[in-house]
Amino acid sequence: MTSSRSWPPLVLASTSSYRRDLLDRLQLPFEVESPGIDETPEPGESPRERALRLAAAKARAVAGRRPDAIVIGSDQVAACDTQLLGKPGDAARCRAQLAALSGRMADFHTACALLAPGHPAAVHIDTTRVRFRTLDPAEIERYVERERPYDCAGGFKAEGLGIALFESIESHDPTALIGLPLMWLAGALRAAGCQVP
Repeated sequence: MTSSRSWPPLVLASTSSYRRDLLDRLQLPFEVESPGIDETPEPGESPRERALRLAAAKARAVAGRRPDAIVIGSDQVAACDTQLLGKPGDAARCRAQLAALSGRMADFHTACALLAPGHPAAVHIDTTRVRFRTLDPAEIERYVERERPYDCAGGFKAEGLGIALFESIESHDPTALIGLPLMWLAGALRAAGCQVP
């Protein structure tokens, strides 16, 4: 069966393979383009504000180069109490980050912005609360060795073995924790004229 596409090209403003994999689930053809923006935090900015600002900035950066396209920008900022949780980058930092999260709650703020020609900008944020089990050092070591989640905020992959580290998850959209709130995005794409599904 062949369907003709009647909407503009779709572009994901991201270098994240996780977001690319998530967007693939909507089964729409899309391109990927690096937004190339400065992601330095602004003074006094909350994690939610930062996620919203960066998602919109990523979408605007690519839309400036691709005014013909529907552009999706997304960003995730994680925090435990007032401590921001970055991507650990290596095994030692990953182990330390997971040890600090043991038995605690962390918030993952995932923002998404959609810019489409002829439509108002659409922006959304989803906050996912994750409660970590009490983790012993041997569990942390095994997990880090098996999954190597050095490029993931919080130091885990919820879509993989990382789910075993959690006691509970509270979310409106489970895909937001991985990096792109697909339930909201599907609706925003429909509003912009895309056929989803």
